[in-house]
Amino acid sequence: MTSLTEPAVLDVLCPMHLTLNASGHITHAGPTVAKLFRFRNIVGERFLEVFAVKRPKSVTSIADLRRASQVKLHLETRNSHRTELKGEMVPIPDTDGAIIINLSFGISIIESVRDYRLTNCDFAATDLAIEMLYLVEAKSAAMEASRKLNQRLQGAKVAAEEQAFTDTLTGLKNRRAMDHVLGRLIRSGTSFAVMHIDLDFFKAVNDTLGHAAGDHVLQVVAEAMVEETRNTDTVARVGGDEFTVVLPEVESDEILRRVGARIIERLEVPIPFNGEECRISASIGTVRVREGHSVTMQTVLEEADIALYASKRAGRACHTFFSPELRPSGQADLPMDARANRD
Repeated sequence: MTSLTEPAVLDVLCPMHLTLNASGHITHAGPTVAKLFRFRNIVGERFLEVFAVKRPKSVTSIADLRRASQVKLHLETRNSHRTELKGEMVPIPDTDGAIIINLSFGISIIESVRDYRLTNCDFAATDLAIEMLYLVEAKSAAMEASRKLNQRLQGAKVAAEEQAFTDTLTGLKNRRAMDHVLGRLIRSGTSFAVMHIDLDFFKAVNDTLGHAAGDHVLQVVAEAMVEETRNTDTVARVGGDEFTVVLPEVESDEILRRVGARIIERLEVPIPFNGEECRISASIGTVRVREGHSVTMQTVLEEADIALYASKRAGRACHTFFSPELRPSGQADLPMDARANRD
């Protein structure tokens, strides 16, 4: 009758077992244990030279190991991976001090499967490690699917937010985006400037050449404004032919004058459309806010609008900086008919 302690039986039931003789030398290693030392035949070596006993710390000899037969062992392989293992030791009956130690990976199973390229064939059929591996694999797959879904959702969210802040015709920021940027600058107390730009003679383009020409002009104007400002500036289309440029950290009025002059010069160049020429110009009103100056968004936009109206009255294609003298006497706001008279 075959003994349950014969290697062939134990290799099937406990593929991670070891048998030791009375002197502590390994007389047999289960197939999975042998895989942990695939470039080294551990049979014939002393157990304590192949494994380090982490707990109990009192085990320093085979005699100490034999006395720990009722204690769970915490071991570590003496190889490059330094794999942590748990062990259970049982004396072999009717022998002169031989013992069996059955090993398991415990929480190090994931790393061990990867490091030693183990498969389900390397574990006993009843070992719960197989179910654990399936659960871990399923969890990893679910987490990866969740990560990809979150990436898609985040991408969709970014796209939706970008669309919500973008003027669809010109690709510029819209009024909502401009309000967001301006509000942030006001709250931070940093210096900035706001240019309010209105196109001169744009209505005439729409009336004579049609809305397709008008849309083309707006797209050309948008491209010109982006090219004549910095990457840190915000160019927004805030109305039909109205634009606002928010310029953070401007050092002087002279810089603003040069930016305004470049924009006016660019927009005075005739814009070809279907064999016709669209002729426009631009009027600009600018307000500059110094660092630490407490203002409200409404006040800043009103003052830029007042300066713009002054440019219109001055003959168009002009650039005016806001000053308190420009505000209509007795009125805190822009005259109601100002917009109607701009073009």
